[in-house]
Amino acid sequence: MQNSFYKNFGKRIFDFVAAFIGFIFLLPVFLILSFIIKISSKGSIFFIQKRVGRNFKTFNLYKFRTMVTDAPRLGLSITSSDDPRITKVGKVMRKYKLDELPQLLNVIKGDMSLVGPRPEVEKYVNYYKNEYEKILTIRPGITDLASIKYRDENSLLTNIEDKEKYYINIILMDKLLLNKKYITNYSFILDIKIILSTVFPNFTLLNDKLET
Repeated sequence: MQNSFYKNFGKRIFDFVAAFIGFIFLLPVFLILSFIIKISSKGSIFFIQKRVGRNFKTFNLYKFRTMVTDAPRLGLSITSSDDPRITKVGKVMRKYKLDELPQLLNVIKGDMSLVGPRPEVEKYVNYYKNEYEKILTIRPGITDLASIKYRDENSLLTNIEDKEKYYINIILMDKLLLNKKYITNYSFILDIKIILSTVFPNFTLLNDKLET
């Protein structure tokens, strides 16, 4: 019953309160990063991209800009560590996941959750639409089981010749399996463990055997 309450009401309450407090606490960091981005390269402070959310409804996902202007038109929707579109400042921000911080605003708005399947662009969702029928019954999240497993995804793709094909056929397929596992098992405790494992990667908190 407690987990049912969390799934129906508690998760959204926790998301809103935690994201709002986090945004206020991190506001100085937002201002500093915004200033650095603005003076280090031409372009806007934020990168805004359409992603597919709950019930296949698209929304604008916010990130700090880490790439050159017009990057989407200059290459793939996925990136690797050697992608020439990434700025010098962007490389540092990506390494420490600082570019993801504006998604706290997505959580406050209700587009996303703190923990949930990472939202994809429509192009990749269309490859596995049947699988996403179940996955997109909940809000996508800032972090999830796949985010932890593929923390170094950019580096993993570096030496791959056909990066997009590898992403679609190997990485995304595995992410979908992890997403389904999360949806079957998610609870307040699991969400806390995922958040802590994301923030503190040296701690192993996800040894639980999850149902498939």
